[in-house]
Amino acid sequence: MHVLYVHPNFPAQFGHIANAMAALPGWSATFVNQVASGTKGRVQCVQYKTAGGATSQNHFCTRTFENAVWQCDAVYQALKARPEIRPDLIVGHAGFGTTLFLPELYPNVPIINFGEYYYRPNDPDSDMTFRKDLPWPLNDAQLQRARCRNAMILLDLQNCVAAYTPTQFQLSRFPPEYQPKLQVIFDGIDRSVYHGYNQTLRPPVSKRTTRTICGVEVPATTRIVTYVSRGFESIRGFDIFLRATKLISKQFPDVIFIVVGTDRICYGGDDTYTEGKTFKHWALEREQPDLSKIVFAGKIPPTELARLLASTDLHIYLTSPFVLSWSMMDAMSCGAVVLGSDTPPVKEMIEDGKNGLLADFFDAEGIARRAVEVLKAPDAFRALGSAAEHVIAERYSMETVLPKMRALYERAPGTVQTKTPTQSFRSVFAG
Repeated sequence: MHVLYVHPNFPAQFGHIANAMAALPGWSATFVNQVASGTKGRVQCVQYKTAGGATSQNHFCTRTFENAVWQCDAVYQALKARPEIRPDLIVGHAGFGTTLFLPELYPNVPIINFGEYYYRPNDPDSDMTFRKDLPWPLNDAQLQRARCRNAMILLDLQNCVAAYTPTQFQLSRFPPEYQPKLQVIFDGIDRSVYHGYNQTLRPPVSKRTTRTICGVEVPATTRIVTYVSRGFESIRGFDIFLRATKLISKQFPDVIFIVVGTDRICYGGDDTYTEGKTFKHWALEREQPDLSKIVFAGKIPPTELARLLASTDLHIYLTSPFVLSWSMMDAMSCGAVVLGSDTPPVKEMIEDGKNGLLADFFDAEGIARRAVEVLKAPDAFRALGSAAEHVIAERYSMETVLPKMRALYERAPGTVQTKTPTQSFRSVFAG
């Protein structure tokens, strides 16, 4: 079966899946995107370029849709110029619109779309309304635009034969009439990278020596707390994390906070009230944490991130009700003790006191209190990290997810069934 993946970015949500599928006998994968070309692993990449986009002349509420239509056209034109590409199945991301025009090019090829999020601007669990503590001047136009952003998502859901979404929380965001079309399948954690508990990197307290983590020498007695986010922003509680670091370091001074991510705003409207500053700098000025205890490691490669997460004594993950970050699941896979916000979809993955810890998103004192409990006696909480690692291995690892993904692909109406013998995904990842 030849699967055509379509997404503006690479590898995004599909790269690791495409590579694993292409390793199976009788399967191949092409990935159409804006950033990569040539062969990446087992996947052939085709690059496309948009010829236009929204301008200030477009209505504020239609600009996202205008950009998506240009994406649709660019993908169509790139594939029209490559007649040798004849897929049996198309997999794309609902919302970007990149698969919308493809039935005109491949009239009998089924489409499966990844449904990441459906916007509900006035819902009490909305990502837009959750942070009532911030001076975000949420106005009518922003709420209206959120509704318009669903337009391409709905077109994509209508256009596909089947769809999937990573969590039950994300499924619950979609309109009831489309939920039967969506299956819950998580993206999959690559356990060959995020390999779980490591005796060398996180030994018992009594056996610790000085370690070098992200270029920093960490003394034997010093505890490590990690925070990972693609961008530093309110939706991921970066400001509340900074507030908690002050309280934690006062109660347990021998601690270092290693922060991974980039100084940018990926979601939300933080830049509407930060007066030209990035949210990181706005939050630093507001919270005034002890910067001598915080290491900003920037963006680091997966292997280095895995080493960091396998070394940490505590990983703090905060999020508004929104798309779940892979970083929390990566930390769980590394056997880290995760202290997460008591918000969906975190509660879908972490059961308090069983495979991690939960605290109120807004309660910096409560977050600090639970953190200090762990830092004072890391060995006593190690079972939580082991349980978290087990949950990932059993429910969310690539080995578990990919058979479900393959079954979804093969069940799609109109899919050409492969006749090759089944090969286990475990053997694929074993090389």
